[in-house]
Amino acid sequence: MSYIRIDLQFFSQEKTEKATPKKREDSRQEGRVAKSQDVNTAIILLFVFLFLWFFGRFLRDDLFLIFEKSFNEYALMGVSEETVSLVMSELTIQAAKIVLPIFLAAIVGALLSNYMQVGFLFSAKPLMFKLERINPLQGAKRIFSARALVELLKSMLKITFVALVACIILWMNKENVFRLASTSPATSLSVIGGLVARMGVFTSILLIFLSIFDYVYQKYDYEKSIRMSKQEVKDEHKKIEGDPLIKSKIKERQRQMAMQRMMQEVPKADVVITNPTHYAVALNYDEDDMEAPQITAKGIDYLALKIKTIARSHDVVIVENRRLARALYNEAEIGDVVPEQLFKAVAEVLAYVYRLKKKI
Repeated sequence: MSYIRIDLQFFSQEKTEKATPKKREDSRQEGRVAKSQDVNTAIILLFVFLFLWFFGRFLRDDLFLIFEKSFNEYALMGVSEETVSLVMSELTIQAAKIVLPIFLAAIVGALLSNYMQVGFLFSAKPLMFKLERINPLQGAKRIFSARALVELLKSMLKITFVALVACIILWMNKENVFRLASTSPATSLSVIGGLVARMGVFTSILLIFLSIFDYVYQKYDYEKSIRMSKQEVKDEHKKIEGDPLIKSKIKERQRQMAMQRMMQEVPKADVVITNPTHYAVALNYDEDDMEAPQITAKGIDYLALKIKTIARSHDVVIVENRRLARALYNEAEIGDVVPEQLFKAVAEVLAYVYRLKKKI
């Protein structure tokens, strides 16, 4: 028996269950999501090289302006604190005009790639310091692991494809490349810039295609990492829904309180209609405040007996009407008014009760 118990405990701790919505949300808040860094890199490169392809000529003009001013103006200035400060400030502004748009294109690509994969998410928990991150043993495990081998193979594959794309584009434009030695600097820069932009765009598209497989793998690995054992699922359910034993006690207590309130209404009733042994329904009617008689208590078997006992002790009239008692019990709840189809039968009972009270 002990072996069986140990085996059951072992299997209950195996992470075979899919993560619950709460586990997914907790993992998301910790910054653990299914995300491929290859997708981010590929989309950022695509945005940057598309920007260079369409707007590179404007950046080329700004770059030539820097060279022109450097050789025509800055080279003729004397070296002093004022001239150096002036030259550095102007060069910084000109360089920012060239670099800033490329930087903004990269930011847009980064935001879009992250939003496509994980949606809107901000979490500072991944930035928190953890001792295991600087643990040499953990670092060695990461370096010499199957995951590291997969990353190495992926990198070699990407380098191979990038080199292949570059060679194809250079081969298709070999005539323009061979003429670069006899062209002006402006033409050479335009040709080289166009080739680089085309190589970047086609390489980025190829990397996006390859990154799809990496994203699928990262999604699979993430789902595997957040799996839960059967015991974890049960514990989480208890935390959310509450312990079933406690819930049953609460419900039992609520039933007792409801029954106690119901029994307190029996002495105020005008009549108790019985089956006579199995059903008992207490009715109350105030013609000034109520449009129709109201059911204040009802019960079967033991509860019916208790309702009749309380009614007798408080001189509440008890009327035996098998069909009416059963109909009231089945068709209305405590606090409801008498159903319309039972108005006539209830009115006859109340009329009998009022006549009986007048005689008394």
